[in-house]
Amino acid sequence: MDKSRVKRVFINDVDGYSSRHIAKFLSTYVAEEASDDSETEEEVSSRAPGEPAFHVVGTCTCTGDEFAFLRERYESPTKEELLQHLLECDVVVYNVSESGTQHQVEEATWALTALQTEMETFKSRKWFILISTVMTWAMTKPHNPDEKDALITEEEYRRRRPHPSFRNVHNLEKLVLKLPRGKKSKLVGYVVAAGLQYGRGENLFHYFFKVSWLMTFPKVPIFGQGANFIPTIHVYDLAGVIQNIIELKPKSKYILAVDDSKNALEDIVKVISSELGPEKIHKLSKQNAIAMKAFKPGELECLSINLLLDTNIIKDSFNLNWTCEAGMIENIGSIVEEYKQTRQLLPIRIFLVGPPAVGKTIVAEKLCRHYQIHHIKIKEIIEEKIAQLKQVVDGADAEDISADSVATAQQQLENINKSTEMNEGHLPDHLVFDILQEKLSSKPCNNQGFVLDGFPKTFEQAKMIFSEENMESQGLDLESKSPAYKKNITPEYIFALNASDEFLTKRVQGLSESVVEKMRYTQDEFELRLRRYRERSNAEETLLDYFDQLEIHAEHIEVNTDDPEYKDVMKKIMELVGVPKNYGLSPEEQEQQNRKKEEERRQMLAAEAAERKRRNEAALAEMAAQYEKWQKNLSEVERQEKELLEAQSLPLRSYLMKYVMPLLTEAMLECCRIKPDDPVDFLAEHLLRNTQEE
Repeated sequence: MDKSRVKRVFINDVDGYSSRHIAKFLSTYVAEEASDDSETEEEVSSRAPGEPAFHVVGTCTCTGDEFAFLRERYESPTKEELLQHLLECDVVVYNVSESGTQHQVEEATWALTALQTEMETFKSRKWFILISTVMTWAMTKPHNPDEKDALITEEEYRRRRPHPSFRNVHNLEKLVLKLPRGKKSKLVGYVVAAGLQYGRGENLFHYFFKVSWLMTFPKVPIFGQGANFIPTIHVYDLAGVIQNIIELKPKSKYILAVDDSKNALEDIVKVISSELGPEKIHKLSKQNAIAMKAFKPGELECLSINLLLDTNIIKDSFNLNWTCEAGMIENIGSIVEEYKQTRQLLPIRIFLVGPPAVGKTIVAEKLCRHYQIHHIKIKEIIEEKIAQLKQVVDGADAEDISADSVATAQQQLENINKSTEMNEGHLPDHLVFDILQEKLSSKPCNNQGFVLDGFPKTFEQAKMIFSEENMESQGLDLESKSPAYKKNITPEYIFALNASDEFLTKRVQGLSESVVEKMRYTQDEFELRLRRYRERSNAEETLLDYFDQLEIHAEHIEVNTDDPEYKDVMKKIMELVGVPKNYGLSPEEQEQQNRKKEEERRQMLAAEAAERKRRNEAALAEMAAQYEKWQKNLSEVERQEKELLEAQSLPLRSYLMKYVMPLLTEAMLECCRIKPDDPVDFLAEHLLRNTQEE
């Protein structure tokens, strides 16, 4: 291989889950030093220190900055263009491990055949790596089927039997293995049979993570009995296997890529539910998975695999820097953190403070709807806790609750009732704090986040709730110079809604009596509550002072207009908090929203058309009225002109009747009597003669 450049690696379908993460891993991999069997000293020295060992290129259908790790990306190339790109690469990786669609298998088969045809023109050796799937082993039986937990070893790959749906992938594996071997071969093939992949945001196991994180069901469904053993591998560990093949060029051409775990599907789902969700599972039939649109048939086939595989090559020959060597269950904490970070499913914790009637609850409700987080009102969570304890004590869900849990719930309920009686009907602060801490530490609040609505109210209350108890004696955190606190339940955004007493009083006075009674805004109660809030705000140590010590500084927002939608307040808060860090709408919800938007669009267009029609009709009516008015004015002008002409013609008529018409009439009568040959000349002479005589 040309020693003047790093290896150029092609990967197909980089917008897919598996290929994307493998490409990302390889594009950032920096070789530490060359092994005896791989790169020469000259090859290593040709790379600058810290330069990636591979230049990764690939095909993809999507665009955007998320694929910036690719040196080049090819969108829908023709076969001639794609072959040219493949010939420019040192390593060609075709990944059919996720779905093994007919299109993927056909393209990989074509690429392999095309490269074989061009093999004699290669200037240097190339490597073709097929990332296959353990589904090509799905029907393989161990040598001793009666032996419990019998392993199938990597060396037995020649007797592997595929799942019926993966025969095409199995045939592709055989094509790769038929490539010529030996030092003279210019095209070397490897097959990597990958376990079901997990990590980096999940793909096949994503449904279990999602319903757990969202707490969609009280129990996470598992489809089938779940007793089957699933060979798995973290997608970055699979990428590490590919990197080792490229660098070490092992003698064995068939490699199993699975971790050391021997986990059943039921155990995997249980640990996901325990770490993220309701901590319970519920077995359903596989038909329910299709009806619930949880999995596609091909995905169910993968989750139904039952194999115990043992691999030696990646353990003994490879230098793998394992991400999850022990598997999903042993590493569930880091896998869940990867899942949250990759998908940006991060909790948003907000605390709203402010005087009574400033609008904290309305703003909190709007924020909860926008960010899909949980509204924490102290009165409601106390009522919820008591109801839960009563439900446990009454045995509403007896089959899932142990006797110890019932006894504990009974004891807690008795403590609450006894303390409330001794405290004149009010729950003591320490019990309120315990209930609030438990709620804020719950899975829903930990997963999605919350909005604290006006509680705690004082410095001491905040300290009791959020301070780290086992760190109190140590004082300040040496690194941050701030008190230690419980980061998973402490708000990260504090918003203080401010308004004048006069404004708040006028607002309360404008409320209906029913609202006033419900919100305890009667004149005496409101004035007392407002006065207490101002006193707490002017105390030596205020609520906001506590958060200032934690370097969580409040953002003050003035409320000085009676906007029922709180548009300005919401805009400021959303600008500071940012976009929601949650799952978007489900396909059904998205479809419903699209239908709603389409209906709104149609209504808007219809309204605009009706408005245009109304405006046109109004314009036409106005034009008609103006034309009619113009016609009336024109008639009036003509009448007036006629009258004027008639008035102006009266003197002339009188003159003609007196001096002209008598002579002219006489002349014409004479002309008629004589009938001269030239009447006009006769008339002229007659008039002239008579005029001279007169």
